[in-house]
Formats: sequence, structure tokens, C-alpha cells
Amino acid sequence: MKTIATLPKTSSGLLLLTSWVLIFMELCTVFSGGEAAHAVKRFTGLYTGPYFDPSTTTNITTQLGTHAYLPCKVKQLGNKSVSWIRRRDAHILTVDRFTFIADDRFQAFLVEPTDTWTLQVKYVQARDAGQYECQVSTEPKMSHFITLNVVVPKIEIMGESDIYVKTGSPVTLKCIITQSLEEPAYIFWYHDGVRVLGYDPSILEIRMERVRADTTIGTLQIHHARPEDSGNYTCSPSNLDSASVLLHVLNGEHPAAMQRGKNSASPIPGWPHLSMGLGLGACTSPRFAFAIALSVAAMAELLVT
Repeated sequence: MKTIATLPKTSSGLLLLTSWVLIFMELCTVFSGGEAAHAVKRFTGLYTGPYFDPSTTTNITTQLGTHAYLPCKVKQLGNKSVSWIRRRDAHILTVDRFTFIADDRFQAFLVEPTDTWTLQVKYVQARDAGQYECQVSTEPKMSHFITLNVVVPKIEIMGESDIYVKTGSPVTLKCIITQSLEEPAYIFWYHDGVRVLGYDPSILEIRMERVRADTTIGTLQIHHARPEDSGNYTCSPSNLDSASVLLHVLNGEHPAAMQRGKNSASPIPGWPHLSMGLGLGACTSPRFAFAIALSVAAMAELLVT
């Protein structure tokens, strides 16, 4: 009877244990894929302070002489400050809207709809290239780094640095600008420091053309050159360096002995003889070389024996 009496108690214990196991498994299912999981996900995705928008760029490329804009998107900034720091010399450029550098090309401003603190660099110079730090005044400090790349276009006037023409001949000067991200707003020409104006197309023409995505050509054409057209001609694009040539308008002279441009080279008197002497001294005759070889072989044989 004692054994029979304990059977229901054992069965009840097993039933209770089985029920708890089933409840625990159900709870695990709910917490792993139900509302509790969503609650945990919301909690782990919640920022309690400032944070940088992950879509913020880390590289900006601009052209020499243009304006650069470095964006820094900071969410939930609250009462914290945003500073811009130039990494190469650790110079603080701005704090919020205040500028802390004597160079007035630098300025920071806030684009409120996107929570973006933007550093503006006007008339970018080659030395402005490098890394800039957007820093938030949290503890510890938060930083986002942006690299500014500066593209420097190449400017040259086609041909030699000295151009010789006869009176009455046409002259065409072409100023070629390559490796440029943007087309210049204008290309000015100067003759001996005075700007050339193409008011009379019967005398000269000035034009500018974008021939490729990174190439612009400015042309100055003089239809009939006169002696007074001689002098220095400078091509000066907007916000870029300039290039110059010298124009010589000849009135019957023979310029053959004068035409020497930047790509020409003249021999130094006496150098051909010097070069020939150096060549003869450096070269050894075959018979002399053979004699040296025999001497070395003989000496080696004596040392061995």
C-alpha cells in the first residue's frame, strides 16, 4: 500500500516538471522572436548622447582656387560644442561658429535641417591638402576625420617660350589648362601687364573652349602682327596660376640665331673635345685587357703553387 500511495505523488512531480519545461521553452521562443526581442533591439540601437552620422564622407576632392566644404554630421548634439582642427599642425580652426585662426578663408557654419557642421575653406591652396578633424566636446572626445585632396591644374602656352614672326603674319597663342576639375570662369590675356581686350575682331580674337572633361583651351589670335605687338603675353585663368611667352615681331630681320626657346639646348664650347677625351680614357683596348687577364692568371698560379 505504501508503494501504491507514493505513485500519484511521483506522477504529479513529473507532470509539474514537464509543465515548467514547456513554459520555459515557450518563454524562450517569445523572448527570442517576440516583443522582448524587439525591446532589446530598440534598446541597443538607442544613442544616449551625440553620435556621428555613419553616412558622413571621409574624403573631399577640390580644385586649386575653388571653395571646399567639409561636412560633419552630428546627431543629438545637445549642449556640446563642435570644433574643427587641422591635423598637420594641431591648429584649432573653429569652435562652433567662432573662428580661431587669422586666415579668414576658414569658416564653420551649421546646416540645421541635416545637423551638419560644415567647415568652409575659401580659395583652396595646395598647402590646404591634408586631414581635418571634426571633434565633439564629450568626455572622452569624439572625432571624425576628413581628408581634403587638392587637384592642381597644369597651365602652359603651346610652343616655345620665345616666338618669332614676320610683320603681317598671323599669330595664334593657345593657353592649355589640363587636369582641371572645373572649367575656369574666364581666361584673361595680358600684353606687357595690360589686359588685352578683343573689341575689334578685325585685329584680334579671344575665345575659350572646353575640349575635354579636364581640359580647357584659351586662344588669342592676332590676324596681322605689327612690331608694336611684340612683348610679353600672359595667359591668366580665374583662380589659377598664369603662363607667359615672349612674342618678337620682326621687320625684315633674320631671327635664325635668336630662336632659342625653353625646349632648345645649346652645346657648351669645348665640351665635345672634353667628352671625346673622357670617352677614350674610359675605354680600354682589347690587347691591353687580354694582357691584364694573363697577368692575373699568372699571379693566381704562383699563389697556388
